[in-house]
Amino acid sequence: MSPALQGLTTIAVGVGGCVAYFYFSNVILDRVIYPPRGPNAGRNINRAGQIRPWLFLLPALVALGLYLAYPVFETLRLSLTERVPVLGQPGKFRYVWVGLDNYRQMTSEAKFWEAMRNNMMWLFVVPAAATAFGLLAAQLTDRIRWGTIAKSLIFMPMAISFVGAAVIFKLVYEMRGADQEQIGVLNAIWLQFDGGFGSVLVLKIIPVIILLAFGGIVSWVGWLVLRPLLAARRARGIWGYVLRPAVAIFAVWMLWLSLQSVVGLWRFELAYGTPQAWISLPFWNNFFLMVVLIWIQTGFAMVILSAAIRGIPEDTIEAAIVDGANPFQIFFQIKVPQIAGTIVVVWTTITITVLKVFDIVFAMTNGQWQTQVLSNYMYEKLFVTADWGVGSASAMVIMILVSPILVWNVINARKEMR
Repeated sequence: MSPALQGLTTIAVGVGGCVAYFYFSNVILDRVIYPPRGPNAGRNINRAGQIRPWLFLLPALVALGLYLAYPVFETLRLSLTERVPVLGQPGKFRYVWVGLDNYRQMTSEAKFWEAMRNNMMWLFVVPAAATAFGLLAAQLTDRIRWGTIAKSLIFMPMAISFVGAAVIFKLVYEMRGADQEQIGVLNAIWLQFDGGFGSVLVLKIIPVIILLAFGGIVSWVGWLVLRPLLAARRARGIWGYVLRPAVAIFAVWMLWLSLQSVVGLWRFELAYGTPQAWISLPFWNNFFLMVVLIWIQTGFAMVILSAAIRGIPEDTIEAAIVDGANPFQIFFQIKVPQIAGTIVVVWTTITITVLKVFDIVFAMTNGQWQTQVLSNYMYEKLFVTADWGVGSASAMVIMILVSPILVWNVINARKEMR
């Protein structure tokens, strides 16, 4: 059968099956199970009306169960078992229950903790940078005459696949020999430093300042979260007794990682004035990979936040202008508070994308040079080394990290609906 005929047949069968299901299910419900006649006609009509929505939801629920719920439980099962070849039967395997052994093996590997550390770095940097740049672009493009053209150019990277964007930036970071002409834009700029203070400033002093600032921010957030407990003003519920100490411990861990990175970065020696293999450069290479996702997601953040800014009532802005507020005060004290909910939605949406990032790392480094992330780690375990147990365990870790953000989004959406 030709592909075109096969596609048409699939569409006809799918559409016809849906129509037949809805028609015959309603016929059976109204004429067989709860017929609207006899002494109980009113009760039957009410019961049929209560069941009818579930008839329409049933195909969607079955599809969700088949494509979402079943893979979760199957992945959980695989993470608790080990695939063992059957003796004398090539190509056949059996699954042996091993409990938490796969999780113990996973947590004992340095690559897993490298992936966790890098994912946390991506988690802090990419959503913040993409949301900030998107908000800035939304504000600036709304104030210029050619804003529509500017928005189109900024949004254009969203039309590029992650792999395509990775290939583009791989060319930007390209390195050739010192005696050859550099085609990589970054190396062409880098060679202008030719060593000296400028190189030390860009590749050592500024990164150390960034890391120390990051450690300070993390420590401050951890202190704000933990202070109510230390001051005997404990919040009630799970947030006060469990989550606050957990967040504080996580903040201490991130502070320790940032201080370790400062020491390692300061000790690392660079060959100044020569072309650099940027994506194999410690510390910087992760940020060079992050730039790709920030470049893509900034357009998404700009579009959503631009719509939110346009929805701000003009009365509030005019009142602020009358009261003598300057543009910065209007932006940070009038506009940002009114679109805070949209900022949070954009932030969390990009965060979910970051936790699942795979394409960029796979296409540019494949997890080499300390750039491993959880999704790439999972891919290597599942499809390269065929270690289904550890690969499934890492998939469960990704799901656990993503789930709280999804639940939080659902809770906030319900609050807004109320």
